[in-house]
Amino acid sequence: MKILSNLEPKVVWEYFEDICQIPRQSKKEEKIIQFLLDFGKNNNLNTKRDEIGNVLISKSATAGKENTKTVVLQSHIDMVCEANEGTNHNFETDPIQPVIDGNWVKAKGTTLGADDGIGVAAQMALLTSTDVEHGPIECLFTVDEETGLSGAFALQSGFFEGKILINLDSEDEGELFIGCAGGIDTLAIFDYDEESVPENHVGIKISVKGLNGGHSGDEIEKGLGNSIKIMNRFLWNACNELDIKLGDFDGGKARNAIPREAFVHITIHKDEKAELITLFNDFAPAVKNELAVTEPKLELEIEEADLPNFVIDEDTQFALLNSLYACPHGVFAMSMDIKGLVETSTNLASIKFIEDNQIFITTSQRSSIETAKYDIASKVESVFRLAGAKVKHGEGYPGWKPNTNSDIMKITEKSYEKLFGVKPIVRAIHAGLECGLFLEKYPYLDMISFGPTIKGAHTPEERIDIETTVKFWDLLIDVLKNIPSN
Repeated sequence: MKILSNLEPKVVWEYFEDICQIPRQSKKEEKIIQFLLDFGKNNNLNTKRDEIGNVLISKSATAGKENTKTVVLQSHIDMVCEANEGTNHNFETDPIQPVIDGNWVKAKGTTLGADDGIGVAAQMALLTSTDVEHGPIECLFTVDEETGLSGAFALQSGFFEGKILINLDSEDEGELFIGCAGGIDTLAIFDYDEESVPENHVGIKISVKGLNGGHSGDEIEKGLGNSIKIMNRFLWNACNELDIKLGDFDGGKARNAIPREAFVHITIHKDEKAELITLFNDFAPAVKNELAVTEPKLELEIEEADLPNFVIDEDTQFALLNSLYACPHGVFAMSMDIKGLVETSTNLASIKFIEDNQIFITTSQRSSIETAKYDIASKVESVFRLAGAKVKHGEGYPGWKPNTNSDIMKITEKSYEKLFGVKPIVRAIHAGLECGLFLEKYPYLDMISFGPTIKGAHTPEERIDIETTVKFWDLLIDVLKNIPSN
């Protein structure tokens, strides 16, 4: 029995719940790709996929709209996969379990995947609609947006024909987006030597949990806590006073999410254990007080644990903890052109001990100015290079420069004001969208992005507002109705 079947718009929520049943982790989208191919075939729609897995499903115009300009509707099919500690969920096999919580839809213990499953559902609803007036539409479903924009990077010229593109991957109803930041990832790699645990040492586990996390583009300016930064702050100070050895440091998951949790295993001489706990008991309430407004659920825990199999060498531990402390995180510059817009930021996203005695530290940088994007990436690089780490950058992706004379922007503005009686906010967004990459292959595109309100994206607190989903659907229908003729 479907949980969401009584919500409006009914057809959108029904498709969304269908999508929730299909695993669609980034880079592992085979099942959702096949689902869409079968959907197109079963509905006698022109359907194709490219080599990387992007899918295009096209639908002819309704009667009387044959000469209307073709519109490309675009969303990504992958999702960020995060679960609360203690939630037993296999994202490669298990369905997402949506629940209704007041005015919101969320998931049981995991990310919901409304980013961007609701866009996919809206496209499917339009493709099967019999009562929506529209010209020719092409529905583009891209892969791997969340971890590398691989689908957008690999998209070839000529895959679709439309010259108007509506991106359905925004998360603030009432706001129309006509530009976005570009981004780049910076990876630091430390090599370490394994050493035996010193005699008379005991094992300790420290946990930082309960943070909100959040989208590193949309929410980087909100002063949210970073679990890696909090954990490292304690370790750095404690190591200056006590003989602590580091066995493991695990924090964060997705490159585009502010890390919510971090865990370390350390060892300390048994005679210094009480002093360590005293330091921790002083530190924990101080940090909670600092973040009381933005992170009321922050938890810090310390407990005795089994000894690790090894500890890392002293030089690497020193370099690691110092570089993590120095590594910038958060807003670096605000836009001087658009009030309230973050121009440049950087996110310390994750730290992992992996095979072959290596530590991977993932960071991501964003900016609406290309030169500033590379400048902040170089600043991060310089910190880790000083510490002796190997550093490499991802390919990066371009921003989307706003076009204030956009025809689709004017059409969408007019539709919104007519439907809801207020003017929408038209602005750029600090988060990255695939639109900048589309412009490289299709430089003539006229684009806009809008969607319903989604909070807590990229975290298990992700939720989508039910009422704004109705408004999102109504706006999309009205915009398509008002697309001009060729």
